[in-house]
Amino acid sequence: MSFPSYFLSIISGLSLYFEDGHDDMDDFGFENYGSECEGIRITAFLDAGQDNLTPLGRLEKYAFSENLFNREIVARGLLDVLREFSDNENDFISVMETVARMSEDGEPTVRAELMEQIPNIAMFLHESRPNFPAAFSRYLVPIVVLYLTDPNNQVRKTSQAALLVLLEQGLISKADMETKVCPVLLELTEPSSDDDYKSEAVAIMCKLVTMLSKDTVERLLLMRFCELCSDARLFQVRKVCAANFGEFCSIVGQEATEKLLMPKFFDLCSDSLWGIRKACAECFMVVSNCTSPEVRRTKLSPLFINLISDQSRWVRQGAFQSLGRFISTFANPSGTGLHFREDGTLLDGRATPSPERSLMADLEYAHAFGNNSTTAASETRGNPTSGGPYSNTNNNNDPTATENDKNQKDMEQADENFNSFNYWRPPLPDISGELEMLTGPTTGEEVEGEEEDEEECPVSTYSPAKATSDQIQKVLDCLQPHMDDPDVQAQVQVLSAALKVAQLDSPTDGSPTEDQPSSPTEGHADSDSPPPETKTAEVQVESEQNPTEEEQMCFHYVTSLPLVQNVIPQQLLDQYLSMTDPDRAQTVDTEIAKHCAFSLPGVALTLGRQNWHCLKDTYETLATDVQWKVRRTLAFSIHELAVILGDQLTAADLVPIFNGFLKDLDEVRIGVLKHLFDFLKLLHAEKRREYLYQLQEFMVTDNSRNWRFRYELAEQLILIIELYSHYDVYDYLRQIALTLCSDKVSQVRWISYKLVVEILQKLYASGANDLGLNFINELIVRFCHCNKWVGRQAFAFICQVIEEDCMPMDQFAQHLLPSLLSLSSDSVANVRVLVAKALRQSVMEKGGQAAPGCPFSDELEETVMALQTDKDRDVRFFATLDPNKALMDTAPLI
Repeated sequence: MSFPSYFLSIISGLSLYFEDGHDDMDDFGFENYGSECEGIRITAFLDAGQDNLTPLGRLEKYAFSENLFNREIVARGLLDVLREFSDNENDFISVMETVARMSEDGEPTVRAELMEQIPNIAMFLHESRPNFPAAFSRYLVPIVVLYLTDPNNQVRKTSQAALLVLLEQGLISKADMETKVCPVLLELTEPSSDDDYKSEAVAIMCKLVTMLSKDTVERLLLMRFCELCSDARLFQVRKVCAANFGEFCSIVGQEATEKLLMPKFFDLCSDSLWGIRKACAECFMVVSNCTSPEVRRTKLSPLFINLISDQSRWVRQGAFQSLGRFISTFANPSGTGLHFREDGTLLDGRATPSPERSLMADLEYAHAFGNNSTTAASETRGNPTSGGPYSNTNNNNDPTATENDKNQKDMEQADENFNSFNYWRPPLPDISGELEMLTGPTTGEEVEGEEEDEEECPVSTYSPAKATSDQIQKVLDCLQPHMDDPDVQAQVQVLSAALKVAQLDSPTDGSPTEDQPSSPTEGHADSDSPPPETKTAEVQVESEQNPTEEEQMCFHYVTSLPLVQNVIPQQLLDQYLSMTDPDRAQTVDTEIAKHCAFSLPGVALTLGRQNWHCLKDTYETLATDVQWKVRRTLAFSIHELAVILGDQLTAADLVPIFNGFLKDLDEVRIGVLKHLFDFLKLLHAEKRREYLYQLQEFMVTDNSRNWRFRYELAEQLILIIELYSHYDVYDYLRQIALTLCSDKVSQVRWISYKLVVEILQKLYASGANDLGLNFINELIVRFCHCNKWVGRQAFAFICQVIEEDCMPMDQFAQHLLPSLLSLSSDSVANVRVLVAKALRQSVMEKGGQAAPGCPFSDELEETVMALQTDKDRDVRFFATLDPNKALMDTAPLI
């Protein structure tokens, strides 16, 4: 039954209804229309009837009808009602006043229906009414605020949702928020307020805080939030506060966070309920970002250690999941030289520093502690948790703050030279026995005559104070013949710093001793040996050809010194490194290794490449984890880690892992494939060229139906072309591209045709016209003369997307145009469609018709005219389409 006939039947029914003596429409109601009422316009009650009422009078009648269903229908159709009367100001005000009166309806379903329409009405008024703010503030905002205290739960929930929508759209003014909304929330969160109302009000207040200004939050809500954090009666209130603590900190800033919020955060972190402590652990990173470095190190770090050692497994789980993110808050962009772009990618703002610079910085840090006390360096190297600078004591005076700034400036100005000796030398023999001589226990207490057991000072732990001056000097003597090597120069500087530390540990009586030379060269002053320059010249060649065992020992000793990082508290780093321990998976979280892998780039960025040695073993452990999800996580981020580490460390430590991922499961391989270009561009040309032989392996997948893998490969190859010479592109990438062009999946073929065009552009841009011509001939044989229409269509598409800067148009006219013209009479319409589009939109538009000396100009015009009269409608359309109009997408035809 059509709408008019059905509507007429309703009117007829109403007439019969009145003829039977019913003079009140209220007794009838819309519910009697049956299930087909949905097909009727909701505002049909405004149409003229037999009651001789105006539309506004009829609205008034049904809005306050005794029939519940009538009132619900009116509430549901308010937006349409406003559209009907929005042109007349007086009618509009009458409707808004009716809405205000309807908000006092005693039936919850009517109030809920009305509130659901408020956001839609607000958007309509915002778009169509010039006086929207006044009307919205006068009529609608009071309804939203009133329903926040409605006794019905459904109405309250609806008003809360509507309030959030209005705030997200920016429709509520600051004045209304401060004078109408916030006072109600403050009233509902009073200590004497009903429990249900308070819990809901706290939740909505925490959601609103991110949409309010800092001034409003500090002036109206901050103190109440602090009180609610200590609500002893309702744990639900404390839990909501804990879950949203970070949002409040972000809004109010560092000063208010440290002064007012931090004491409350400490209380919540030690709450008796594990759910509250877990919520604190999960928002720890956001809170940390709102504090000063000193508070972060001296107060938040010990607090986080308590959470990560909590008796509740769920709290420990949440803490470990947040550990990497918390560590990342210690990052200093000015120190790492890395910054984030707006799209989230890393930007390297510095050259790759050599590892010897990192070694220098760390030894200078140890030297700084040595200058303060003889035991400081030992504690820093040996046991960082017992009284050292990373202990959980409130040590607000960081003795290394100024020194660290100085070290950073020195590192930024240091020489960027790098020698491959450290990374590519052959394995050296084990000389742990000889190292005992250099790492013997000598501390300040031993100088005074109090000796300690050897087992308390393990050989593997190095401190500048554990080697005497003559022992360090002996190592320096061995390094003198190699001073032309930048690595050795840096190592000499490192040992010089260690020598100064050792001098502080030696007894002084005002006269110099042989154990206290002022510099590495002054130790030769009283000896008969030649000066260092002469000695270097005499043994240089011999040492390079056949290094002695003593020299190997010296190199191994210096390059294997453990480094000390001073970026984050050592306890935090130790806990992070323990996430690969199998015991953690059993006692904390079965996916803890995945969380460790996910946050590793952030931790590496925080530590800086000079401290990569702290993470190297952990990274290798994760790369060989039995769970493929862990390896997949690393594969997706290895290119970002390469940016952080620089080219030298990438070549030494990441390339082997990258190679392993290439042979892994498809779920892991896709991670490196998606960022293949980003990783390869960081490698040196020689190393990068090795992967040309492995690109073909991406064509083979565990599941042949995984076409997205091949699609991603084609996309990456388009980017990778610029990394290789035109010879390599022709020899290696060309064959992969041709194979992908014959893929069974159309999406793969479509992107592969673009890859072919990019290869052609590379060849002609490099001046390799002969290779370009060979490739064109191969395309003609493989596609233009293909028995399958898909291949011939591919050739037409390739000709279509060739741009003017891809190859000279005279070359195109000579080598490609004849074959393209031959397809104009193809038996398959889909082929002719792309031929018509290529000729009309590409060839003729780019000057092919007027190309000087073009022998096919006449044939080109004749072909286009023939296509304009083609029997297929789509062919005729593209053959006559104006070239200046936007090109239609013909990808679905491929």
